[in-house]
Amino acid sequence: MFNRSLLNSDTQLNQQSYYEASVQRPPAAPPLQGAVQADVLVVGGGFAGLSAALELAQRGLSVVLLEADRIGSGASGRNGGQAIVGYASGQGPFEEQLGAADAQRAWDLSVQAVELIEQRIATHGIDCDWQRGYTYVADSAKKARALREEFEDHSRRGVACTWAEGSDVARFIGSQRYVAAFRENTSGHLHPLKYALGLARAAQAAGVRVFEHSPVTGLQRGSTLVARTAQGQVSARFGVLAGNCMLPEFGPRVAPEIAPRIMPVGTYIVGTEPLDPALCERLIPGNAAVCDNNFVLDYFRFSADRRMLFGGRVSYTTMTPPNLKGVMAQRMGAVFPELANVAVPFVWGGFVDISMNRAPDFGRLGDNLYYLQGFSGHGVALTGLAGQLVAEAVAGQAGRFDLFARLQHRAFPGGALLRTPSLALGMLWYRLKDAL
Repeated sequence: MFNRSLLNSDTQLNQQSYYEASVQRPPAAPPLQGAVQADVLVVGGGFAGLSAALELAQRGLSVVLLEADRIGSGASGRNGGQAIVGYASGQGPFEEQLGAADAQRAWDLSVQAVELIEQRIATHGIDCDWQRGYTYVADSAKKARALREEFEDHSRRGVACTWAEGSDVARFIGSQRYVAAFRENTSGHLHPLKYALGLARAAQAAGVRVFEHSPVTGLQRGSTLVARTAQGQVSARFGVLAGNCMLPEFGPRVAPEIAPRIMPVGTYIVGTEPLDPALCERLIPGNAAVCDNNFVLDYFRFSADRRMLFGGRVSYTTMTPPNLKGVMAQRMGAVFPELANVAVPFVWGGFVDISMNRAPDFGRLGDNLYYLQGFSGHGVALTGLAGQLVAEAVAGQAGRFDLFARLQHRAFPGGALLRTPSLALGMLWYRLKDAL
């Protein structure tokens, strides 16, 4: 039933995570046993599922959340921690399918998604090292032209930005690699696992019943949904599927019609030893998060205890790249030669879900089963908004949810056997383009 290759790789990739090493997890919630009932069943204990559960409970609904492993054990607790306005797809799919006015509405919602993080941190007292500030960089003249277009688009859409090129780039980043940059203070960064655990505490305080180590292996649909685990079942009027690329690994028949529209992509991060504060300020003035605009991108930031957290490299198969720590440290040293010989005690990764067009894929299966997937690397902020929108829809106010549900998505080509090698081949082409 399970895809052991993906699950085993995912488990292995979390053994040396800085995030796990820097938190004190509470005791595990018990697995589901026996039959329980609720107004809403939420499948998945990451940002999207926790956000949905919290919002639903705040609306007076009884909620059960089932997590296959531990809260925040998937992409929500392993990612780069960068909360970014906009979408991985850019505005193209929104403008082509929804028109200019609704595309702008979608953009504005992405800004609200970042603001929602700040609101929840304040409301629920979540200590997760939240920091405003984001810098976008380009490493060639060609990429600088594309970055300028992105800067102008952000500015037109109401995000205040500051542009720099040539020697002026040093105002934003202390690296000779980059020829252009712009900075904005709407986006930001945080410790994602601390944030996930904070959302879980808030959800439980609101009355959400959380069960860990409870993968859903089957789901009976109808006016009443019945989800089955190894030791129990949940009956509910409504359901929210927020398991992303891991949902079909535990329960291939839970939602087989949506699984082909996303693919798991491995992403990787290294964490250094703590660095001198003066060096940190010289490398990234103002402590912003940073990302380049290559197709296979580098993204990085400093943690609250001054470690460089450097992400990059991707895998479109379930296999972990060889010599991962060495390769990632080399990439970091190419950007910041000052870090070429620093100790790198942490290396980890995990799988995010991507859609074909990189736009989010939200929708309904029947009248009472909702799904949230396709965050495509922009999930830190967007997942929280998605949970709020699906709660509104369950409560009878579906306008904002349906804005996203109108987006059309295609399955990845090649079927179950060929779609992974086909995608890997396609990504090789984009890597070659980045090098030109």
